[in-house]
Amino acid sequence: MTHFISHITTRDARFALKPGEGVDAVHRDPQYAYAVTRLHASNGMTGTGFVLTLGPGNNLVNQAIEMLAASLVGRDIEELMASFGAVQRSLADHPQLRWLGPHKGVVHLALASITNACFDLWAKVRGVPLWRLLLDLDTAALVALLDLSYLEDVLTQEAAARLIEQHRDTRSSREFILASGYPGYDTSIGWFGYSDERLVANAKDAISRGFLALKLKVGSDDPARDVRRAHLLRQAVDSNVRLMIDVNQQWTVPQAIMNCREFADAGLYWVEEPTHPDDVLGHAAIAQAILPLRVATGEHVANRVAFKNYIQTGAVHFVQVDCTRVAGISEFLTVALLAKQAKLPVVPHVGDMGQVHQHLMLFLHIALENELTFLEHIPHLREFFVHPADVRDGIYATPQHPGASADLLE
Repeated sequence: MTHFISHITTRDARFALKPGEGVDAVHRDPQYAYAVTRLHASNGMTGTGFVLTLGPGNNLVNQAIEMLAASLVGRDIEELMASFGAVQRSLADHPQLRWLGPHKGVVHLALASITNACFDLWAKVRGVPLWRLLLDLDTAALVALLDLSYLEDVLTQEAAARLIEQHRDTRSSREFILASGYPGYDTSIGWFGYSDERLVANAKDAISRGFLALKLKVGSDDPARDVRRAHLLRQAVDSNVRLMIDVNQQWTVPQAIMNCREFADAGLYWVEEPTHPDDVLGHAAIAQAILPLRVATGEHVANRVAFKNYIQTGAVHFVQVDCTRVAGISEFLTVALLAKQAKLPVVPHVGDMGQVHQHLMLFLHIALENELTFLEHIPHLREFFVHPADVRDGIYATPQHPGASADLLE
């Protein structure tokens, strides 16, 4: 049976946060918002994809979605996904809209929303969760989902196929994760403006709810405040709890190197986004200078080419690719293969998009033997989803409903 895309709609969905939620060193008054793509199929199903913005400008992404997605109307979803890598490259290289990027900014966010809607509709048509759809694909079908252009010097189609195949025979040894669930870590304990007292109380509450990893927002004008709060957090939790700090790009390269040394006694697992995301060589200098503390980044790394450069230069230790920042699930999988080739773990930036990433992390662990670390958990928008991520005892339970868990309540 064919399932044609009959028409496309968008939704500008914006959500107010409670005081203090989502605040970091840069984003002082955030409003979480989704630029939503809806692919309406001839069988009555709807594929939903979204990307995160912080409110103003969300409408610009929706306008770009409408322009980019127009060519998908009339396409059969199975036929579309059979060569999706080529489709995505064609959309990304739109002869006029490409000028607005290329492969970054508003148009790339629009492409991510469209791509994620395609994967959601595909999984719904097949009647399976996204993680199951991906695991059931043969190697050729997986590679056909990817746009590997500009990566030929490091990752060819043949190399991508080998990476997938070399872990196929051992998949069953990792499928326990489907029953046990994927571990989470809690970012919401440590928003930038929370008082010391609230920080400690939040940390203890998160531990009581089963989380064994916590993240603190730093980047103050007074670095001593950040160091003090990191040590306060360390004193409040057991030594087996992993602690991370997130700078949200606030430091220069010299500041990052100097400041990171002040955290030495806090036993940090990583420092996240220590400087400007376009400064690959700066990240490389930081990564070398602050060892054994390691660098995590990817929240604002827009495409596979930039990730290639990060990996080539040793500028990143934890690859935080986000399927709502790069060109959706397809480019996410491409970056995951680059990371696997370099023996680096993928630990996505999530924001409030753990909904979709939970599917992808199950696939990466089982299919590519991605290191079993944890997945960021931020719960501020869970009440607005039809199938909110089910996080119990610090663990993401495996979703069982068809699709990518992206449908929003009206």
